[in-house]
Amino acid sequence: MDPATGNLHASSRGESEDRLDSWKRIAAYLKRDVSTVQRWERRESMPVHRHLHDKQGSVFAFRSELDAWWQGRRDDLAGDERAASDEGAQSAGGETGAIASPRLRPRGPALLALLVALPALAAIGWYAVQSDLVWRSPLAEAKFTPVTDFSGDQESAAISRDGKNLAFIAERDGRVDAWLSAIDSGVYRNLTNGEVGELINPATRTLGFSADSQSVFVWTRHSEGSRPAEVSILSAPVSGGPLLPYLPGAAELDSSHDGKRIVYHTTAPGDPLFVRDLSAPAGAADRRIYAAPDGVHCHFPVWSPDDAWIYFVRGVPPDEWDVWRVRASGAGLERITAHDSRVAYPVLLDNRTLLYLADDAQRAGPWLYAMDVMHHVPHRISLGVETYTSLAASADGRHLAATVANPRTSIWRMKLDNRANAAAAPELVSPNGTNARFAGQAIVYVAESANGQRLWKSEDNSRSEIWNAAPGRIAGAPAVSADRRRIAVPVVEAGRSKLFVMDADGLHARVVADSLELRGNPVWAPDGRSIVISALHEGKPNLTRVFPDGAAPMAFTSEYSIDPAWSPDGQFVVYTGSDVGTTFPLRAAAADGHPYPLPGVMLSRGARRISFLPNSQALVILTGGIGHKNLSLLDLQTGAQSTLAELPPGFNIRDFDISDDGSQLIFERVEGNSYVALIER
Repeated sequence: MDPATGNLHASSRGESEDRLDSWKRIAAYLKRDVSTVQRWERRESMPVHRHLHDKQGSVFAFRSELDAWWQGRRDDLAGDERAASDEGAQSAGGETGAIASPRLRPRGPALLALLVALPALAAIGWYAVQSDLVWRSPLAEAKFTPVTDFSGDQESAAISRDGKNLAFIAERDGRVDAWLSAIDSGVYRNLTNGEVGELINPATRTLGFSADSQSVFVWTRHSEGSRPAEVSILSAPVSGGPLLPYLPGAAELDSSHDGKRIVYHTTAPGDPLFVRDLSAPAGAADRRIYAAPDGVHCHFPVWSPDDAWIYFVRGVPPDEWDVWRVRASGAGLERITAHDSRVAYPVLLDNRTLLYLADDAQRAGPWLYAMDVMHHVPHRISLGVETYTSLAASADGRHLAATVANPRTSIWRMKLDNRANAAAAPELVSPNGTNARFAGQAIVYVAESANGQRLWKSEDNSRSEIWNAAPGRIAGAPAVSADRRRIAVPVVEAGRSKLFVMDADGLHARVVADSLELRGNPVWAPDGRSIVISALHEGKPNLTRVFPDGAAPMAFTSEYSIDPAWSPDGQFVVYTGSDVGTTFPLRAAAADGHPYPLPGVMLSRGARRISFLPNSQALVILTGGIGHKNLSLLDLQTGAQSTLAELPPGFNIRDFDISDDGSQLIFERVEGNSYVALIER
């Protein structure tokens, strides 16, 4: 590419020719110096990739990605280079360090000097604001007001474009429904009355309003949700009336501010984004403006206030996401943020001010972030322990609706003595805990404390702390070896992944892997010689073997694979694959990494934890909707499923384990404790 003209050097090339394997080659391609392109990567989200197993400075980039990025940023980068040049000139000028003796000056020349300096000072102030050196939170003086009085959790808040109505999802009387309310009215209208399919989906914006604020849109899912016909958008008049089909096969939509177009995506591979002209004749084809590569998803599309751009969240589930944007014409694809974490619910307060939800570098959150999209510098603007689970804004950006949560996780136990009937009632093990695993007769789990996350052990009705992860955060469940003598724990510290191995009592902890970007839960091989855990490879999680004896990690699978479970005989590993709509498949690999045949089984989001029933070829899985799960047994020979345990209403679980003899279940109960808040600027 010629940066001066934006012309491509060639119209097509193979991947090896497309790739630039060092900062020097990237700089030469862009005809800039190395310091400039490194600054662009930090400040302007220039697409640069890092090798997994090499040193941190080992990078590469693709010419095609650089070309697309340059086209969308060339005007802004011209200003960036001028600013950098000015900074360099100031640095080169230096200072004398001398202190002049005070001398009286005539007032006339001083006043003249002041008048001459004022424009320069004003220019400096303008530059500081425009360059994000001086930044002020767009919610600095906002008023936060809880606006709902429901007893259960509320989710998926939406606000009408005129800022007069709220919609949200909540459970009342044991049933989840979508609700509509005029702000400050205290009156709630049930939109769904239990008559539609599933409504809860944290990975998408499930409620929204039309441009004229006269209609409310509701996403719903029937059956598995892996086929286009199983998801759809319904619509109801705000003034009253039934829900009717609006956009079958669509996963999300957003109306342009002028009301002339909508953008939506389907569940096809790459979540293709389409723009529909609402004035076009019936039957006219919608225009596809973007589709991500297979395995990569595009969620939360939203129009910019001037309808020039469509912002969306692009990434690889479960936790590799960022905000991107593309022009309504399909040109100018551009990455806006660089979190590589959970990111959701982007909204625009004006053409430059972006708000969104994201985890921090320690994978805690999601928190509320703000950014000037001209400078790509993220600012966390939420404080305290409250997290955010949804966000929406009115057309003028003065009114926002959010769901604010004070989440709590606790550890519970159930007896499974008679698997043919319902399991016994759950018993509380710890009011504060997550990611519990059996370790013989003991239970090992993670708990929060004032000084960070710690590993605890519960045995014989007593609890004790065995290991402190500070200054890092535990990033997955502890894995207990088959002989119960060792524990493996993934940790994130300052954005860097580490895998620790320690004795069963928490002593002699040591790092066995720190060069991988780890994801999900680890599992010990039955022979205890290796640990299998997912690690990012070219942006996607693949299973990798880590060896406690210090041998180099080895790739185990080459496809999307996360959260593995070894068969008790050590012959194969079962894992979960890439999302397909709101579901994902079960896959398996033999001990040598080659594919292992399994019956075709699809699970719904939130059900990635799997575990073998001890001394059996039956797999324990989470089944049910996205919002509520039960436990089932899956026969890996026939694909037949049977109920293992039904959880009481209000028990939302996402992680579990089975005792060595198969008679007990421990699980993590998640309580969101969320409410809808109105934020007024």
